[in-house]
Amino acid sequence: MIKKRIAFISEHASPLAILGGIDNGGQNVYVAELAMQLARKGYHIDIYTRRDSSTAPEVVEWKPGIRVVYITAGPPEYIPKEQLLQYMQEFTFHMLYFMSRNELWYELVHAHFFMSALVASNIKQAAGIPYVVTFHALGLVRKLHQQSQDGFPPERTAIEKHIVEDANLLIAECPQDRDDLMEHYDADADRIAIVPCGFNPKEFHPIEKEAARDFLRISQRDKVILQLGRMVPRKGVDNVIRAMEYANSSIDRLKLLVVGGESDSPDPALTPEIGRLQQISRDCNISDRVIFTGRKARSLLKYYYAAADVFISTPWYEPFGITPLEAMACGTPVIGSNVGGIKYSVVDRRTGFLVPPHEPDLLANRIIELLNDTALQQSMSKNAIKHVRSNFTWSKVATSVSQVYNKVLAGVKKPAKQPVKQLITDHAALLNVINLLPGFKSSVV
Repeated sequence: MIKKRIAFISEHASPLAILGGIDNGGQNVYVAELAMQLARKGYHIDIYTRRDSSTAPEVVEWKPGIRVVYITAGPPEYIPKEQLLQYMQEFTFHMLYFMSRNELWYELVHAHFFMSALVASNIKQAAGIPYVVTFHALGLVRKLHQQSQDGFPPERTAIEKHIVEDANLLIAECPQDRDDLMEHYDADADRIAIVPCGFNPKEFHPIEKEAARDFLRISQRDKVILQLGRMVPRKGVDNVIRAMEYANSSIDRLKLLVVGGESDSPDPALTPEIGRLQQISRDCNISDRVIFTGRKARSLLKYYYAAADVFISTPWYEPFGITPLEAMACGTPVIGSNVGGIKYSVVDRRTGFLVPPHEPDLLANRIIELLNDTALQQSMSKNAIKHVRSNFTWSKVATSVSQVYNKVLAGVKKPAKQPVKQLITDHAALLNVINLLPGFKSSVV
């Protein structure tokens, strides 16, 4: 069998990045896990990501059948993703140049995020390679919730609308994501496939709570709430802290563990959101009950999930949300916002509870109801494990994505490979085929 060669583009989210930082989270996990599962199915995957360190090699042979290719686009240092759009023309140039001099050809490009999709669109125009896109977040939806706090340039909307029309197929992560594409971007329903995120059952699985707490040195007597993920305001950790204030008087020895941040210890100087949250916990007079751990190695996360009595994730909005899946896979009930992918993955009153965001009193009521009912916790734990194993493994996700690829490839005529190879011989020609939307200034020299 001839193995299909697929290019992933994930400009700001490398599969090799340390998770828990402001720009490193679910997309990094998605790219890494999906690539590994597709490689097991026989695909060759090259993952193109931006060089953010001067010491990074050009190519990392990461896993069997998977390479990570670092592309020069702007200075080789960390740059917030909100400031990366200006470098996407340079990214396009260097990706095409890498393909040219290595005589690489891809059956298809899978773009992750709108800027990666812009690069994929340019490559489609230059070389005729079709592409699919998983947006992971939509600019217009983000603006509805963050308004003036949204730091992306205004051109994002025009780019996303262009991608919606230009991509060969759109991958939505849940029904709400599909509906948002149709409502805000006039996307054609026939060109949208719903494929959820997933979890790795070898990585996340039930562990005895007592053993997990011994390992983490957490008291067996405490009632433990877990919040785990990126430390940014939209994740709604402040909502959980305020709910703690309400629930504290009704539950003895209630503790909240907050896992995540830019460093291994909870340093407000490196993670300003931690400083803000610490002040909120002091204002609520529960600072002794809220424990910030800093970021933790991925190999440790299953112990935190298993040690908790309940996992809570109440973001303002969430395109999908991988952490609730991981928590349920470890047998921990989830209380989540009734938004986006969370309302798709969490089954209200079976695997946990769904609550409105921004309403800490209602969240507190659900915390009290769950933590005061051992039978309910046990029932939800069993239901959660069964639910995610049946519907949300990365293996199942990769099977669905492979079907998407086959659908796209069956509907397009494979172009000749010669145009990509020719680009290496003519620097000016390569610049000419890079066609960003009007109004973008070239950053390629």
